[in-house]
Amino acid sequence: MPLAKADLEVDGHSHDVLPECDEARDAHLRSEGFRVLHFSNADVLANTDGVIETIRTALQEEPTPGPSRKREGSK
Repeated sequence: MPLAKADLEVDGHSHDVLPECDEARDAHLRSEGFRVLHFSNADVLANTDGVIETIRTALQEEPTPGPSRKREGSK
């Protein structure tokens, strides 16, 4: 089974004021085959078990498709 590629982010205040930066970075990571999961600071602190279960579920799902062969090695 292929390994899942994941980017886990804990979002604090800076994510609220600069969402366009997150969107651009997320789009880039997805294009590289990563699954992006965002969690708020509050969720990590108050609902740790729920966050862990969400991550576990995401990693058990089919991996995101990798980048196309045309793009391999390009930056």
